[in-house]
Amino acid sequence: MSATITWLVESMDCYPTAEGQTNVVFTIHWRCNGAQDNQSTSIYGTVGVTYKAGTSYTPYAQLTQAQVLQWVWDNGVDKTLTETAIQTQLNNLVNPPVVTPSLPWVQS
Repeated sequence: MSATITWLVESMDCYPTAEGQTNVVFTIHWRCNGAQDNQSTSIYGTVGVTYKAGTSYTPYAQLTQAQVLQWVWDNGVDKTLTETAIQTQLNNLVNPPVVTPSLPWVQS
């Protein structure tokens, strides 16, 4: 079975003004969540972005999560690798590769 994967933008740090624009995003705080077989895990990270004067600019109030997540992936966060890591973590929770049973001579 494969995991249900959800990407989220948790917050964005902005310069109040930069390059003639207001609320210019420079850091995106993101999280990738995974759930499978009553187990869950997540990976959190941040990524820096840079606005350059003269390039396309979307006002802060008009940004969408889909657009900002694309910035995350375009600026160094490997979507496939992150989702693979989530799936691996979940697989290890569902079917642990290492277990530590009680010692056979100790009464529980």
